[in-house]
Amino acid sequence: TLGGDGLLMYAAHVFSGPVPPILPVAGGSMGFLTPFAREEMFEAILISLGLIEVEDEEDDLENDVEFDSMNGSGLALTQRANNNMQIEATTRDGYNEKSPLAFGNNKQICISMRMRLDCRIFGSDGSLRSRYAVLNEVVIDRGSSPYLASLECFCDDVHLTTVQADGIIFSTPTGSTAYSMAAGGSVVHPAVPAILVTPICPHVLSFRSMIFPDHVVLRCYVPSDARSTACVYFDGKHRTELHRGDSVQIKMSAHPVPTINRADHSADWLSSLKRNFNFNTRVRQNPL
Repeated sequence: TLGGDGLLMYAAHVFSGPVPPILPVAGGSMGFLTPFAREEMFEAILISLGLIEVEDEEDDLENDVEFDSMNGSGLALTQRANNNMQIEATTRDGYNEKSPLAFGNNKQICISMRMRLDCRIFGSDGSLRSRYAVLNEVVIDRGSSPYLASLECFCDDVHLTTVQADGIIFSTPTGSTAYSMAAGGSVVHPAVPAILVTPICPHVLSFRSMIFPDHVVLRCYVPSDARSTACVYFDGKHRTELHRGDSVQIKMSAHPVPTINRADHSADWLSSLKRNFNFNTRVRQNPL
């Protein structure tokens, strides 16, 4: 993908089932999930496809052909790639002193398997109305109603809580740095298998964000005595009104979204936290 985080989410929505590996290239405004710069896209694609490889000084492979357009960047086009494709030589004026692309870890490409949520809307009669795969979060709120949202939440058919708030967020670890974080939820590493539940402006002091294991099934429905209807959004899209008796079921999807890392999932994630949110940035105090 060449764009922002929204384009990555759109690409994930295209595939409701298994998703092919995605190489996210920054082309938007923030780019929390896009670790590759636009000028690195060409090299990153070739490395990801195995068409070029990082060349060591001691390697002298007879079947490798020098890739002159890289101007000594330490990359070579393999004979297999040379036999199956033709690449027009291009000049790289202004990039001659650019260091080779730092990609992977120990010459291995790392992939983050980003968890998705399998979300289903059921009518009051138990019929399935719609189904969506969500990468970031599911938001159920009061919509345009002036009243607090009134929702009943269950975890594995055990009553969890009654929500009286502006709404509630069900988030993946990937979405923990989006709306959930803005609402006061925890920031969770993308490799942690979990579902976050974060209230939006609850009218009570004791309702705090919670983290559940990925195997639970969460359900939220609008009770019959609710003052008004509610609205549900899936990654900010597919707005659907929930009438009294309607419910939303949320569980882990069997099909995660694999994204290619620049280094590995921890290095990329921490780098994004520091670059985009100035994570824990403070002037260091002087020693005594």
